[in-house]
Amino acid sequence: MRFAVIVFPGSNCDADMYYAVQDQLQAEVTYVPHTATQLNDIDAVLIPGGFSYGDYLRTGAIARFAPIMPAIIDFANNGGLVLGVCNGFQILTEAGLLPGALHENKDLAFICKDVQLTVANPNTPFSNRFEKDEVITLPVAHGEGNYYCDAETLAQLEANHQIVFRYQDNPNGSVADIAGICNERGNVLGMMPHPERAVEAILGNTDGQRLLSSLLK
Repeated sequence: MRFAVIVFPGSNCDADMYYAVQDQLQAEVTYVPHTATQLNDIDAVLIPGGFSYGDYLRTGAIARFAPIMPAIIDFANNGGLVLGVCNGFQILTEAGLLPGALHENKDLAFICKDVQLTVANPNTPFSNRFEKDEVITLPVAHGEGNYYCDAETLAQLEANHQIVFRYQDNPNGSVADIAGICNERGNVLGMMPHPERAVEAILGNTDGQRLLSSLLK
């Protein structure tokens, strides 16, 4: 399986994601710059965290128009696996691949800590190594992770089992404690917590490794 890590100006978790895939999953991985226009022989796209284009205008708003994005959108629409983490989640919502939007945290402060999540849907390509309602721990690091959608969209997310992860103790004000959602087809996941930062025992946590290795399964 071949992974692509997309690199935007301001990405700062691209190396973490690359390392997690190459050294922990022992899978083939390549960097793809924001200036590329094609995805060649790729099985899964990983959009890492950071501050793409300095988070000007809105988080992810400029990245949405990067040259690589039409290829990512086509890849996703054709069933390709796409994971967006933190800023990657924000980019996916701006690109229309996931519903809703990410707002400033409820306390208007940057949050950097471990949080506990409930696995709401283990039946996705990203969560199949977890059990339903299992509690896992992943780190968050964001200032605009407050997920919002209107009531109609939330009802659709619930009905279609698109909510994959929920916060146990909501740190940012996200509606319905949402920490991660997928599209209706299930091949695109956006989440604020960072699985790539929880892949080694030396870090005290390998829950993120199980999430990434779900893609291999």
